[in-house]
Amino acid sequence: MRRSNRGLNRYRAEADNLLRMLLDERPKCITDINIQAGEDPVAVREVVMPLVRALKASTTLGISVCLGTLSPDLTRDLQEAGAAVYIIKFELANADLYRDLEAPGTLEERTNYIRWLAAEGWEISSGFIAGLPGQGIEATLENFRLADSLPLVGCSVSPFIPGDATPLASSESASLDLTLNCMAALRIMRPDWVIPAVSALNLAGPGSGYQRGLMAGANLCTINLTPERLREDYLLYRKDRFIMNEERILNAIQSVGCHPSTTSLAERFARHSPRSALITA
Repeated sequence: MRRSNRGLNRYRAEADNLLRMLLDERPKCITDINIQAGEDPVAVREVVMPLVRALKASTTLGISVCLGTLSPDLTRDLQEAGAAVYIIKFELANADLYRDLEAPGTLEERTNYIRWLAAEGWEISSGFIAGLPGQGIEATLENFRLADSLPLVGCSVSPFIPGDATPLASSESASLDLTLNCMAALRIMRPDWVIPAVSALNLAGPGSGYQRGLMAGANLCTINLTPERLREDYLLYRKDRFIMNEERILNAIQSVGCHPSTTSLAERFARHSPRSALITA
């Protein structure tokens, strides 16, 4: 999805269409909605804001957003509209590697924004990538130290998957074992955190990666609700991306001896107890 990739159609989904889908067609097991987009203030004002307001008024769903670094005014307006959780990855903790890989802004700007969000009253989940090219053991350990120092309620670990239309397309993917070990270490380090099982686990470990993520300490599952006609242009990794739908998620949860929770993240955070998140043993 990098902005220099001219092979994708750029679009903004319509708030009314998304709202209709979320009100009438969302799977019954869903307790929270996460709205994710590029760093596009116009989309935030014209699509995300009315969608958040409508969901807050019409449902009991928890609402989280993943929208990158926004202006203070836009961020406060989102919070006032009803969003409670902000998801913003720091991606990697080594400032030099962060710069070399052209991650968003600077690492200092990213972490300062996370701390500012916390001061504004947001619940924040962040995350990092395991197995990036040039990221050795020490740089990996830096990710844990930074995560532990930030005011977070959750943290994800995503395996590095080289994107087809990127400068790293020929690089080697991260090993599943490295990713799972990072997830398990996070769980030991912070038993209270929400740790998602990301869909890329099934790219790093076809057939069993996702379930192994749940067994390694993940306690949150996400279902992809992006409308099918738009998915081809919302390309996170590559065209053979593994889509986690309701059936696959429920089967994965059941296969590791767990069952879905009916409590939203926002409700759990309000009780000061994020432990167990969306699945429980």
